[in-house]
Amino acid sequence: MVTPHATRSDRLRAWMLEGLSDMGKGKPSRPVETAHDAAHKGQPWWRVMCLTGVDYFSTLGYQPGIAALAAGLLSPVATIVLVIVTLAGALPVYRRVAEESPHGEGSIAMLARLLSFWKGKLFVLTLLGFAATDFLITITLSAADASTHLVENPHLESALHDKQVLITMILIALLGAVFLKGFLEAIGVAVALVGIYLALNAVVVVSGLWHVVTEGHVVTDWTTALTQEHGNVFVMIGVALIVFPKLALGLSGFETGVAVMPHVKGDASDTEAAPTGRIRGTKKLLTTAALIMSVFLITTSFITTVLIPEQEFESGGEANGRALAYLAHEQLGNTFGTIYDVSTILILWFAGASAMAGLLNLMPRYLPKYGMAPHWARAVRPMVIVFTLVAFLVTWIFDADVDAQGGAYATGVLVLICSAAIAVTIAARKAGQRGWTIAFGVISVVFLYTTVVNIIERPDGVKIGACFIAGIILISLLSRLGRAFELRVTHVELDDMAERFIRDISHRTPRFIANEPDRRDKAEYRDKIEQIRTDNDLPATEDFVFVEVTVTDPSEFEAGLTVRGEVLHDRYRVLTVEGSSVPNALAAFLLHARDHTDTRPHVYFEWTEGNPFANFVRFFLFGQGEVAPVTREILREAEPDRTRRPRVHVG
Repeated sequence: MVTPHATRSDRLRAWMLEGLSDMGKGKPSRPVETAHDAAHKGQPWWRVMCLTGVDYFSTLGYQPGIAALAAGLLSPVATIVLVIVTLAGALPVYRRVAEESPHGEGSIAMLARLLSFWKGKLFVLTLLGFAATDFLITITLSAADASTHLVENPHLESALHDKQVLITMILIALLGAVFLKGFLEAIGVAVALVGIYLALNAVVVVSGLWHVVTEGHVVTDWTTALTQEHGNVFVMIGVALIVFPKLALGLSGFETGVAVMPHVKGDASDTEAAPTGRIRGTKKLLTTAALIMSVFLITTSFITTVLIPEQEFESGGEANGRALAYLAHEQLGNTFGTIYDVSTILILWFAGASAMAGLLNLMPRYLPKYGMAPHWARAVRPMVIVFTLVAFLVTWIFDADVDAQGGAYATGVLVLICSAAIAVTIAARKAGQRGWTIAFGVISVVFLYTTVVNIIERPDGVKIGACFIAGIILISLLSRLGRAFELRVTHVELDDMAERFIRDISHRTPRFIANEPDRRDKAEYRDKIEQIRTDNDLPATEDFVFVEVTVTDPSEFEAGLTVRGEVLHDRYRVLTVEGSSVPNALAAFLLHARDHTDTRPHVYFEWTEGNPFANFVRFFLFGQGEVAPVTREILREAEPDRTRRPRVHVG
């Protein structure tokens, strides 16, 4: 009888693992009806833009203040440099990334295709470490900045003093709760927040420009001070170029824009291989977001620089980290200012939504496929809980300090943009597009310069990124070690000759010899049969088929098997198998042969010479090693019924 407790546990488990791809292309655990239906899943591009926009547009909450601290009176000029780099650099790069990687993997997948074996996997894990740095710090930094706006509101400052860490954790928990509820709810919330936030910012900008026009002396005072400080326009441009890397957080929305790409609705004619409509929609998303943000960056940088006293931007000043909120209160009154604060708090809080969406799209695409995460990591809700707990830890470590997390955030953003620029440069070169290769090469140099300068000035960002990378690699390797004996063959394909061999031998007791091919001459197969017969005391009448496994890429965790049959020396039947691991390939083949013929096969091995631990390491890294006991263990885990399990003999 099923107990109520067991029923509750089963329901909780079913809820947690519901729809292993709620965040992907709409592939739930039940099958998708047709390709035509799948093409219509997703959201209009402008709605998805709001999801990535909560990250991108929310930087208006702190970007003008960062620019003022970094460039002083030159803030508008430095911001124009940022906008030029955005429109002429980052935007073309990510439009190309959308073409090359339309399923949301981004530049990571583009670069991973260039490398194979373990070096490719480690490279991907390193980039995933920087992506995790970018996205997780987006969640924690934005929530911390939202709590700063809340704590420093004139009406709440006394009541909420010294409660910033608690408020930040509550905001992160609420964000996680939205994603536990469902992804469509997250998009709906994002659309509302972005619409209201941009409208309120437009009011602040128009009000600020009106004050600039009516108080003409502020522009004169600014230009006079600028000339006295820097001399001429060429010096100003030079200084603006030097300080530009400090403004790099204004580029933060592009990687998430590509990461959430699978949620963009495609055309009816879209296919999995060529989702043309989705690519077109994503390009509209990226371009529209960049243009909107560019207008706001220039105008907000200008009005905050000329209207706010310089000392207010410093630490402890009323405009520190909240320059536009300061203007909203000063020029439009505390009522409007409080409404603006609430909107800013909400969008900064929800800025983590696009980052969470990016994490949920990237991590399950790589780690479980590499065997470097448990099966449940493909499900959305368990991963939401994991990322939320990590965000709690980061918030506690950094005491919800926005400035302390800024270096790590900028480093993660810039490394990913650099990887994207390099990836599209290589893609253009392979496509024979000389002009685009040169253009993307120049853009790559600009972003490399920006990244290096940022790392030199704020090395803590690399240290934090390194911690994420080390954590991901360590956990990934431990997970793969724990899953070492899983049957991880996705499918088995036999050619006609192999099918014939298996059908023929199933009329008797199916006996297979696992053979490591050497010279493949007649003597090798004759001696092997004699040895197996002697070791296992088998009569000469018994028939055998050889199975030889060739390891292709041992770093692949999941792979299919290709089995081909051939007759060597007019006598010996040999099945050649290609897979990522010898024991896994043999176990999968034996189970397939059993199911295909409804007979219980036998397989014969020799003991492998050498140290058992060294042989296990060979198996773990190279798919070889101590084949016989590992094959038997894989079969034991895959088939718990001993009466149906293929029999393993070792001599």
